[in-house]
Amino acid sequence: MPLVKSKSPEAFRKNVKAEVKAGAPVKQAVAIAYSVKRAAAAPKGKK
Repeated sequence: MPLVKSKSPEAFRKNVKAEVKAGAPVKQAVAIAYSVKRAAAAPKGKK
């Protein structure tokens, strides 16, 4: 199941739950969820 690409708290919680359910350790699941949240909050301008 793909992760939710959003910076909302609900999306963060869903992403952590999805990763833990997939078998990732809790610390790693939180790190992945923060990474997705950070990517969703990044500005999408020119590089």
